[in-house]
Amino acid sequence: MGIAELQGYGYVALTSLLVLILYGYIYHLYTKKRDSDGHDYEEYSNMALRDDIDDAPVSAISDDKEK
Repeated sequence: MGIAELQGYGYVALTSLLVLILYGYIYHLYTKKRDSDGHDYEEYSNMALRDDIDDAPVSAISDDKEK
């Protein structure tokens, strides 16, 4: 077993590991859409699409100021 064969096995193993990590991260993003505070940040992704002056805001802000 030469160094070239070891590099080939290492490349396949590293690529497989990185693919598994990527799919795990994508799965995590789709299953946990809310953070610990309960904010759903997926709503904010539509801000670029809904940016007309007549569109409703993403999160409502009350007029009452807390003191």
